[in-house]
Amino acid sequence: MASKTEYRLENLSCANCAMKFESNVKSIPSISEATVNFGASKLSFTGSATVDELQAAGAFDGIKVVPLSKRNPDPKIPFFRRKENIITLLSLVFVIAGLYFTHRTVPNTAIATGLFATGILIGGLSMFITGLKNLVRFDFDMKTLMTIAIIGAAIIGEWQEAAVVVFLFAVSEALEAYSMNKARQSIRQLMDIAPPSATVRRNGIVQELPTEEIQIGDILLIKPGQKIAMDGIVLSGQSTVNQAPITGESIPVLKKADDEVFAGTLNEEGALEVTVTKLVGDTAIAKIIHLVEDAQAEKAPSQKFVDKFAKYYTPIIIGIAVLVAVVPPTFGGDWHTWVYQGLAVLVVGCPCALVISTPVAIVTAIGNAARLGVLIKGGVHLEEMGRVNAIAFDKTGTLTKGYPEVTDFIASEAIEENILEAVSAVESMSQHPLARAIVSYAEGQGVKQAEIVNFQSVTGKGAYGEVSGSLVHVGSMKWASELAEVPLEMKQRAEQLQREGKSVMAVLMNQTFQALIAVTDPLREESSDVLRQLKDVGIRHTVMLTGDDQRTAEAIASTVGLTDVRAGLMPEDKLTAINGLIGEYGRVAMVGDGINDAPALAASSIGIAMGGAGTDAALETADIALMADDLRQLPYTMKLSRKTLQIIKENIMFALGLKIVALLLIIPGWLTLWIAIFADMGATLLVVLNSLRLMRIHK
Repeated sequence: MASKTEYRLENLSCANCAMKFESNVKSIPSISEATVNFGASKLSFTGSATVDELQAAGAFDGIKVVPLSKRNPDPKIPFFRRKENIITLLSLVFVIAGLYFTHRTVPNTAIATGLFATGILIGGLSMFITGLKNLVRFDFDMKTLMTIAIIGAAIIGEWQEAAVVVFLFAVSEALEAYSMNKARQSIRQLMDIAPPSATVRRNGIVQELPTEEIQIGDILLIKPGQKIAMDGIVLSGQSTVNQAPITGESIPVLKKADDEVFAGTLNEEGALEVTVTKLVGDTAIAKIIHLVEDAQAEKAPSQKFVDKFAKYYTPIIIGIAVLVAVVPPTFGGDWHTWVYQGLAVLVVGCPCALVISTPVAIVTAIGNAARLGVLIKGGVHLEEMGRVNAIAFDKTGTLTKGYPEVTDFIASEAIEENILEAVSAVESMSQHPLARAIVSYAEGQGVKQAEIVNFQSVTGKGAYGEVSGSLVHVGSMKWASELAEVPLEMKQRAEQLQREGKSVMAVLMNQTFQALIAVTDPLREESSDVLRQLKDVGIRHTVMLTGDDQRTAEAIASTVGLTDVRAGLMPEDKLTAINGLIGEYGRVAMVGDGINDAPALAASSIGIAMGGAGTDAALETADIALMADDLRQLPYTMKLSRKTLQIIKENIMFALGLKIVALLLIIPGWLTLWIAIFADMGATLLVVLNSLRLMRIHK
């Protein structure tokens, strides 16, 4: 299978240009397949082609091909030094001068016409060259339509309007370029997150190296206030690290030895030594950038519809323009008037606003989401998320934290600290999953760990040993009841805790009951609030799918406000449950950890993975990844996707509505080239500004 080659593109400002460039690249004999990603300004192709061949394919619009590794494509050029803006301003100067000679007390038509013609040539020369080449090939794109309209206007003597139309079209093109640059900023910000070089210790030698030369196993030396350049594991030192660029978390996270750190995150107050674990192209931020760019390339359903519509729309507009110009004069109308009206129809018919109505919204939304720690892997998933009616949640690690914690420690009479010290000593030797929770709880209470002798583990029951001369048993209530008498009050309390979905253990010292310990996988603090917010944004049904027992599941569900609970499910049962929910509610999202529950995540309309930053599996398997392992990102994602759907619909309405209104002006004969270009430019501006509203949606 032939490998794909990728390049970044500079000066790619218009959606039509992207489509044309893609077509030109595909026509290169040595290339079998090519795709231009307008949102990310990237070209990928299968086959072989030189940079010169690719540059030639984009020469019609000055598109430049640069290596993928170039960190800053489209370098910032001051407004007044941009070529398109200089041309626009020069064109304006000649239009104003022409208007002066036209409307002064004694008009000078010859000079005015010369000035208008100069303004037309300066503002529209590149457009005319492209338009005429397209016309020869019967390739009717936006520039072809504008070329026919402006040359036709000049032929019938409408120099003034032709010059103004060229100027306004140049303004429209400059605004479109500016707006797409604005929409692409989110990707540029991601690309600039990780520093290009780092201080490295290799074989005892400390040196500054570009990130491309850093190898796995090198030691990064990171000072306070520096950004971490590579993914790795903390070797020594302790510091808080701001992970917001990767995960969207606003609160810095404490990092110490053996903790994972990510490229692009900011080390705050301490010095760290980090062992590099991934090459620069494999870091979390590199994968995020790659996935975001791919996501922007994938066409959403509405974009596919618009592309298909635009394919037929342009020939229809040309047909209408010809009919308007020819039919009325044939039946006695004035040729000059109706040819002029026909030319105005061509200008109105430019499909620019329609073509960018969807991609500019998709690019803005996906980029904004990535900046806030939500990775949406394509416009199709963004749109699908906006249409979801029901959401299914895995329990462990999704609604709960995913690890056990001690919630209750109830001692009968003896001093609590002494009991906790003895329990911690026994559990420090145990391999049981709940033992670590008890030891962590004791450490949190400041209890020192005592020495233990003669430790024994009893399978299915618990463990025991001698601590400070006392025989200490820690285990199930049933085992405790076999070894000693448990007070009735404590039995009742244990039953109550079990009804709450907690695992209860008893503590005996010298064969006498001393305490109860309840452990559970605690709910995330935000779970209840998140479910309430989801209902507020229109989710009709929420359900928990868990392999846990019914009693535990119902206890958690009642706490967070879930009414539908499916417990005791195997992975295949979850898949069946998802299929049933899809049959009942239509589109259903599944929220899980991206590793377990894979069949259910795959079968759902949208698979949403928790904690994408640390797991490659989550990034690969899910349609959407919540990078910070933060459930609060879910309502934000829901709001963003629904708002995007709304804005795409509005954009299509603006793009078509303004043009239909302008076309209706043909009936009373009021359509002019001025109105036509304002309708086209107005639709483009409305679409762009409306889409940029998505940048204001926050968590």
